[in-house]
Amino acid sequence: MKEFDRTERIGSELKRELYQVLRDEVRDPRLGNITVQEVRVVRDLSHAKVFFTCFGGEEDAEEQARLLNGRLSGFVRHALAQRVRLRIMPQLHFVYDASILAGEHLSHLIDVAVQGSGAATDDAPAETAETAHSVDGADAADASSPASSTDAREQPQ
Repeated sequence: MKEFDRTERIGSELKRELYQVLRDEVRDPRLGNITVQEVRVVRDLSHAKVFFTCFGGEEDAEEQARLLNGRLSGFVRHALAQRVRLRIMPQLHFVYDASILAGEHLSHLIDVAVQGSGAATDDAPAETAETAHSVDGADAADASSPASSTDAREQPQ
């Protein structure tokens, strides 16, 4: 059983209601199309951090966060208080969630690596043979010199 199970339930309820408030009741033309990703409520229910994404990019997200944390915060909090029955309505702090963009970037990097590894597997045996030859040549040269009588693997690190 989780210790903070109640705060997670309240967070999911606030997320559901917050989505409806932003979609149906907020009529500000400056507010773009945003999606509420997660609501994290602190244990004493005094504050809630709302993670959101928007379709305009990071530049637009900063403006949306300023708008939501500024002029619209009181209206949204009041509308939530009318919909959700809590003794204390948490103060809302809107934060842009960049994890979606980071995930897309990582997915793109993985795709590039997979495409690159398909071409690299054809060349891999030739590279290992060349590398093995140069390593053997280097070891032979090192063994003949008196200064390299100790091997690098034997030295403490």
